[in-house]
Amino acid sequence: MQQDKPTFTDQEALDFHRLPQPGKIAVAPTKPMATQRDLSLAYSPGVAVPVLEIARDIDLAYDYTSKGNTVAVISNGTAILGLGNLGPMASKPVMEGKAVLFKRFADVDSIDVEVQATDPDEFVTVVKNIGATWGGINLEDIKSPECFEIESRLQDLLDIPVFHDDQHGTAIISAAGLINAAEIAGKKLEDLKVVLSGAGAAGLSSIGLMKAMGVRHENTVIVDRDGVVWKGRPNVDQWKGAHATDTPHRTLAEAMVGADVVIGLSAKGAITQEMVASMAPNPIIFAMANPDPEITPEEIEEVRSDAIIATGRSDYANQVNNVLGFPYIFRGALDVRARRVNHEMKIAAARALAQLAREDVPDEVAAAYRGRRLKFGRDYIIPTPFDPRLIWYIPPFVAQAAMDTGVARRPIEDMDAYRETLRRRLDPSAALMQKVSAAVRARPNKRVVFAEGEETSVIRAAWAFKQQGLGTPILCGREHLIEKNAAEAGLPFDELGIEIINARLSDRNAEYVDYLYRRLQRKGFLRRDVQRLINVDRNSFAAAMVALGHADAMVTGVTRAFDQALADVRRVIDANGRVTGLSVVLARGRTLFVADTAITEFPTARQLADIAIQAAQTVRTLGITPRVAFMSYSTFGNPQGERGERVREAVGLLEDEGVDFEFEGEMPPDLALNEEARSAYPFSRLTADANVLVMPAVHSASISTRLVQAVGGAAVIGPLLIGLEKSVQIVPLGASVSRILTAATFAAYDGGAGEV
Repeated sequence: MQQDKPTFTDQEALDFHRLPQPGKIAVAPTKPMATQRDLSLAYSPGVAVPVLEIARDIDLAYDYTSKGNTVAVISNGTAILGLGNLGPMASKPVMEGKAVLFKRFADVDSIDVEVQATDPDEFVTVVKNIGATWGGINLEDIKSPECFEIESRLQDLLDIPVFHDDQHGTAIISAAGLINAAEIAGKKLEDLKVVLSGAGAAGLSSIGLMKAMGVRHENTVIVDRDGVVWKGRPNVDQWKGAHATDTPHRTLAEAMVGADVVIGLSAKGAITQEMVASMAPNPIIFAMANPDPEITPEEIEEVRSDAIIATGRSDYANQVNNVLGFPYIFRGALDVRARRVNHEMKIAAARALAQLAREDVPDEVAAAYRGRRLKFGRDYIIPTPFDPRLIWYIPPFVAQAAMDTGVARRPIEDMDAYRETLRRRLDPSAALMQKVSAAVRARPNKRVVFAEGEETSVIRAAWAFKQQGLGTPILCGREHLIEKNAAEAGLPFDELGIEIINARLSDRNAEYVDYLYRRLQRKGFLRRDVQRLINVDRNSFAAAMVALGHADAMVTGVTRAFDQALADVRRVIDANGRVTGLSVVLARGRTLFVADTAITEFPTARQLADIAIQAAQTVRTLGITPRVAFMSYSTFGNPQGERGERVREAVGLLEDEGVDFEFEGEMPPDLALNEEARSAYPFSRLTADANVLVMPAVHSASISTRLVQAVGGAAVIGPLLIGLEKSVQIVPLGASVSRILTAATFAAYDGGAGEV
């Protein structure tokens, strides 16, 4: 792993690893362990049944144990980061960290193993004898050249993937960067003259992979601490010798003259400005020494304005970070139960990373990088570690390569379905959004007007909406500004075919003024006031489009507070029942709908009942059977209080009206969401856990949804605006592209796409 520039003190680092409990990982059961029956199934006597099955067929361990989703991170501590041979126990914080990264980025369970053995034979024997426990092994921080022998032997001895990340991780990421850098520089891989500075594990693996992808052997020169590794040089081990070339060069400075590429995996200061100045036009310089690069980007830019630069540092553009590789390579390998990670799988990962970097970058990435806008070019040739698409984009390429080369035990039959399962692993909203998106995509003729069409985030959301086949976006704004902002965002606007409507110049302007004036003439508005609204206020114009059927739905809110945007819309579009804010909370396999999270501050009993009815209707259109629970601090009258009484009155109103959905209350959330807790109340109407929670006030609704999102482990969609006669969604002020796109998808869905 390349190290980020420290932004903390030594004490903060120690406290992080020590508090509130030592270490960074723990074991959590995946099955219930609450009753004696649970324990009997988990251990004796129930465990005997899968024991006998696995004894009959050892591959059934993938079905009855966690083997298929578990990777061991194994080290002997002989090459810890850039700190050297500090022993196996000193490597444990690093190995725990690697395990955390596996889980965080690819939902792979991982356990660290520190081996007290520096002799390759002894190390191999230990790992061979315990290796079958896991679905794969990630070797880490083992010094070269021993690491080459250890990995090679274990690959032959074990029938699972064995992957030394210090070698191949950097190789895969740098190869991906090289593909894109060569494209930007206008050069072909087979024509590149490549120099490697640093012939260790990562360097030799990198140059080897680049050759496998098209770089020609005779066009490469590798340099170690003793100079160029030329053919015939004495005292060169077999791994370096395999890359020796017949070259007259004997120093790094000589080798870099006229070179197209230098790959640095050596030490700070190894590359000088004079060396960089001697390189070919549009040089590609990957200075990846850890923790400080061979030469800084600032030093390079002083002598070369045409260089394409990458480092291992997060504070510079184009970070070569191994976390882009190993989690997703193992994810793909585990999912096909691969016997090994072969050359073809590494190449597939590199090419997938290169391709992903060429696609539009979501706002989640910009947020992780303090708002820095990234688009394919000299300063963005490698995806960033916080790109949420990595989990579903990279593993399918790896899995396909495993299948194509015959190392997969369990081939994937439906790759599209596999991608969707990957989306759901780290994004709990994916399952619901998949259903909604599928329904919208089935009727892609819906026209959605984006009121704030000049905003870059809105333009990008509209582009994504069209690219994903969700419907026809309409941008409301001035053409020249929209085209300018689209160009700055790197979007091929001329190819988009997205409709633009300038409110002031629209030929429907008079029609919209007439319509809105009829609505507002007895509410203090003169005709010229309405004319100004239609000309200047895009919310009014866009809402009039929807009201008169010239668009099916509308999205707004990026530049205006929620309440103000809603007031703008309500002047133009009537309610159809009670207007409510409905948030969707997705966590731990559970989908909950929470209302009202946006509109009514202190609802009366009648308003609470209406909110429940409106929410239940919306949930049903999403293909989910609603079960409503009215939330309160009290449980069926205990303790008593004014606000609890209001909730009880709302329940009574629904009883009198004979609604067609389950409801119950008043109750706290732990009762609504726990069947065992409800057993103390046999009169409860709920036949299963509630999925619609009606809150007693907007502040409790808003606080509860924001709290679970802030604490983590949950995704929150919304609040979705429901209850208007026409489909309108209002996003939070300054919303990201993803939130705007989600709102547009729900708007199109509510605008007539039909039920899931």
